[in-house]
Amino acid sequence: MTAAPAPQFWPARIEHPAALGRAIVICEHASNHFPDPFGTLGLTAAQQRAHIAWDPGAAGLARALARALGGPLVTAPLSRLIHDCNRPPGAPSAMAARSETHDIPGNRALSAARRLARVNAVYLPFHQTLGAEVARRIALGLAPVLVTIHSFTPIWFGQPRAVEFGVIHDADPTLAHAVLRAARDLPLVTRLNEPYSAADAVTHTLALHATPYGLPGVMLEVRSDLIATPESENQMAARLAPVLAEAVAALTPQSGTAAARTG
Repeated sequence: MTAAPAPQFWPARIEHPAALGRAIVICEHASNHFPDPFGTLGLTAAQQRAHIAWDPGAAGLARALARALGGPLVTAPLSRLIHDCNRPPGAPSAMAARSETHDIPGNRALSAARRLARVNAVYLPFHQTLGAEVARRIALGLAPVLVTIHSFTPIWFGQPRAVEFGVIHDADPTLAHAVLRAARDLPLVTRLNEPYSAADAVTHTLALHATPYGLPGVMLEVRSDLIATPESENQMAARLAPVLAEAVAALTPQSGTAAARTG
């Protein structure tokens, strides 16, 4: 009898876990990797490279920001089309059967068992790893703040997007407002809660790991044409790192510990 294959799990990847900076930089859509046993989900090579599969430029930007801020970087290792780690398991967009104008054949009519297998293999390991890192840094008294990094397309269903830098918050707007103040001189079209907001269910990671602890958190969206090369990723990081550093410095040193003391 042939033994069943051992289950595979894909936890979050953590770079610089010993870094002492307050900012935990997170990139849930860092990868367009489609490993076995999931395969390509029926997508062409071009579709696997497109925005539907990941956030182009976001991983490089996040890595440069984490390095500049002296904090850890936490990334998801697989394409968001296998399971979007910034969506709860029950959301249709967690394993989307259609994304933008593209059908995703491998996500069509998934059984409950297959959905659960992806939750166990991808979603839970990512959030367990991230959650453990957040709790560890709270226990060390590092007063962490969460910064999630994303990119968005310059054109959405045929409509150009003027915004270049979006600053999005979950329940607590404190860090988002601090970022906006610090970004006042940036040569970027910067807007609050655009091109998405929490009402679009895009702040799941912040809702899980920042809001319950009372930690400051912010989601940053950069238009993907502005970070289309490694050079432009580094240039954008050089612009945004001082903004984030100023915003974090404006927070009280104890931000993120009040919920634990009073809850």
